[in-house]
Amino acid sequence: EEKMLHSLAVNVMENAYVPYSKFKVGVAIKSGNNKYYVGCNVENAAYPQGICAEAGAISAMVAGGCSLISEVLVVSEGDRLIVPCGGCRQKLSEFSTSDTRILLATITEIEKTLSMRDLLPFSFDKRFLNFTE
Repeated sequence: EEKMLHSLAVNVMENAYVPYSKFKVGVAIKSGNNKYYVGCNVENAAYPQGICAEAGAISAMVAGGCSLISEVLVVSEGDRLIVPCGGCRQKLSEFSTSDTRILLATITEIEKTLSMRDLLPFSFDKRFLNFTE
Protein backbone atom coordinates (compact mmCIF):
# COMPACT_ATOMS: atom_id res chain seq x y z
CA GLU A 1 0.00 0.00 0.00
CA GLU A 2 2.87 2.38 0.69
CA LYS A 3 4.18 1.73 -2.82
CA MET A 4 0.73 2.51 -4.23
CA LEU A 5 0.60 5.82 -2.33
CA HIS A 6 4.12 6.68 -3.48
CA SER A 7 3.36 5.89 -7.10
CA LEU A 8 0.13 7.91 -7.07
CA ALA A 9 1.83 10.92 -5.45
CA VAL A 10 4.81 10.88 -7.82
CA ASN A 11 2.52 10.59 -10.85
CA VAL A 12 0.22 13.44 -9.83
CA MET A 13 3.22 15.60 -8.90
CA GLU A 14 4.06 15.71 -12.60
CA ASN A 15 0.80 17.63 -13.17
CA ALA A 16 1.70 20.38 -10.68
CA TYR A 17 1.27 23.91 -12.03
CA VAL A 18 4.32 25.71 -10.66
CA PRO A 19 5.47 28.39 -13.13
CA TYR A 20 6.74 30.66 -10.33
CA SER A 21 8.46 28.46 -7.74
CA LYS A 22 9.27 25.49 -10.02
CA PHE A 23 8.74 23.38 -6.86
CA LYS A 24 6.43 20.46 -7.60
CA VAL A 25 4.59 18.64 -4.80
CA GLY A 26 2.36 15.58 -5.01
CA VAL A 27 0.11 14.07 -2.36
CA ALA A 28 -1.76 10.80 -2.19
CA ILE A 29 -4.34 10.03 0.50
CA LYS A 30 -5.72 6.66 1.47
CA SER A 31 -9.11 7.41 2.99
CA GLY A 32 -10.94 5.67 5.79
CA ASN A 33 -13.06 3.87 3.20
CA ASN A 34 -9.92 2.50 1.45
CA LYS A 35 -10.14 4.76 -1.59
CA TYR A 36 -7.25 6.82 -2.93
CA TYR A 37 -7.24 10.54 -3.68
CA VAL A 38 -4.48 12.74 -5.07
CA GLY A 39 -3.55 16.38 -5.31
CA CYS A 40 -0.74 18.55 -6.65
CA ASN A 41 0.18 22.15 -5.97
CA VAL A 42 -1.35 24.79 -8.22
CA GLU A 43 0.23 28.24 -8.15
CA ASN A 44 -1.36 31.55 -9.08
CA ALA A 45 0.14 34.88 -10.15
CA ALA A 46 -1.58 36.30 -7.06
CA TYR A 47 0.60 34.16 -4.78
CA PRO A 48 -1.77 33.74 -1.82
CA GLN A 49 -4.36 32.23 -4.18
CA GLY A 50 -2.25 29.14 -4.85
CA ILE A 51 -3.39 25.72 -3.64
CA CYS A 52 -1.15 23.28 -1.82
CA ALA A 53 -1.15 19.64 -2.90
CA GLU A 54 -2.53 18.53 0.47
CA ALA A 55 -5.53 20.85 0.14
CA GLY A 56 -6.28 19.53 -3.33
CA ALA A 57 -6.14 15.90 -2.20
CA ILE A 58 -8.32 16.62 0.84
CA SER A 59 -10.88 18.40 -1.35
CA ALA A 60 -11.00 15.43 -3.72
CA MET A 61 -11.49 13.07 -0.76
CA VAL A 62 -14.33 15.13 0.68
CA ALA A 63 -15.93 15.47 -2.76
CA GLY A 64 -15.67 11.68 -3.00
CA GLY A 65 -17.78 11.33 0.13
CA CYS A 66 -15.16 10.54 2.77
CA SER A 67 -13.98 12.61 5.72
CA LEU A 68 -11.28 10.40 7.28
CA ILE A 69 -7.64 10.11 6.24
CA SER A 70 -6.04 6.75 6.97
CA GLU A 71 -2.63 7.56 5.45
CA VAL A 72 -1.13 10.40 3.47
CA LEU A 73 2.09 10.54 1.46
CA VAL A 74 3.79 13.82 0.51
CA VAL A 75 6.51 13.92 -2.15
CA SER A 76 8.58 16.52 -3.98
CA GLU A 77 10.97 16.28 -6.89
CA GLY A 78 14.47 14.91 -6.66
CA ASP A 79 16.07 14.02 -3.36
CA ARG A 80 14.44 16.78 -1.30
CA LEU A 81 12.42 15.49 1.64
CA ILE A 82 9.39 17.72 2.13
CA VAL A 83 7.02 18.23 5.04
CA PRO A 84 3.57 19.84 4.92
CA CYS A 85 3.46 23.56 5.68
CA GLY A 86 1.75 24.73 8.86
CA GLY A 87 -1.57 25.41 7.15
CA CYS A 88 -1.59 21.97 5.56
CA ARG A 89 -0.75 20.33 8.86
CA GLN A 90 -3.87 21.93 10.27
CA LYS A 91 -5.93 20.89 7.24
CA LEU A 92 -4.69 17.30 7.50
CA SER A 93 -5.46 17.19 11.23
CA GLU A 94 -9.10 18.10 10.58
CA PHE A 95 -9.59 14.77 8.80
CA SER A 96 -7.13 12.61 10.73
CA THR A 97 -6.83 10.82 14.02
CA SER A 98 -3.75 11.33 16.15
CA ASP A 99 -2.46 7.99 14.80
CA THR A 100 -2.98 8.72 11.09
CA ARG A 101 0.23 7.85 9.25
CA ILE A 102 2.08 10.66 7.48
CA LEU A 103 4.63 9.37 4.96
CA LEU A 104 7.33 11.77 3.75
CA ALA A 105 9.09 10.80 0.55
CA THR A 106 11.54 11.75 -2.11
CA ILE A 107 10.86 10.84 -5.70
CA THR A 108 12.66 7.51 -5.19
CA GLU A 109 11.65 6.34 -1.72
CA ILE A 110 9.69 6.87 1.49
CA GLU A 111 12.16 8.29 3.99
CA LYS A 112 10.15 9.06 7.10
CA THR A 113 6.90 7.95 8.70
CA LEU A 114 5.22 10.03 11.39
CA SER A 115 1.88 10.04 13.12
CA MET A 116 -0.40 13.06 12.91
CA ARG A 117 0.39 13.58 16.59
CA ASP A 118 4.11 13.80 15.72
CA LEU A 119 3.51 16.18 12.82
CA LEU A 120 1.21 18.55 14.71
CA PRO A 121 1.26 17.81 18.44
CA PHE A 122 -0.89 20.75 19.54
CA SER A 123 -3.45 21.15 16.79
CA PHE A 124 -6.40 23.49 17.03
CA ASP A 125 -9.56 21.39 16.77
CA LYS A 126 -13.26 21.32 17.52
CA ARG A 127 -12.59 20.93 21.26
CA PHE A 128 -11.73 24.62 21.29
CA LEU A 129 -15.05 25.48 19.66
CA ASN A 130 -17.23 23.91 22.36
CA PHE A 131 -18.33 21.05 20.10
CA THR A 132 -18.81 17.70 21.71
CA GLU A 133 -18.14 14.38 20.01
